[in-house]
Amino acid sequence: MSKQRKTPPEFKTEAEERAFWESHDSSDYVDWSKAQPARFPNLKPTTKTISLRLPVSVLERIKVEAHRRDVPYQSLIKTWLAEHLDRDLPR
Repeated sequence: MSKQRKTPPEFKTEAEERAFWESHDSSDYVDWSKAQPARFPNLKPTTKTISLRLPVSVLERIKVEAHRRDVPYQSLIKTWLAEHLDRDLPR
């Protein structure tokens, strides 16, 4: 016999919804045994534009390396930064 599920309330704001789910068990509202994996291939992490001053010679060297790898130079910079953080800083 299946458990009777409650209907979640209507929320006016995302903050109100967040507060609700932080204090309620979702299994009272959702039958997780029927859940299926979802894929969101077009989602991209939130990014923020920054201004970064680099010596021209450094930027040129980065651009050369990016061209050698056939990737955009900004993507290469992001990859290098992420790799450095993953390698050298504890989580």
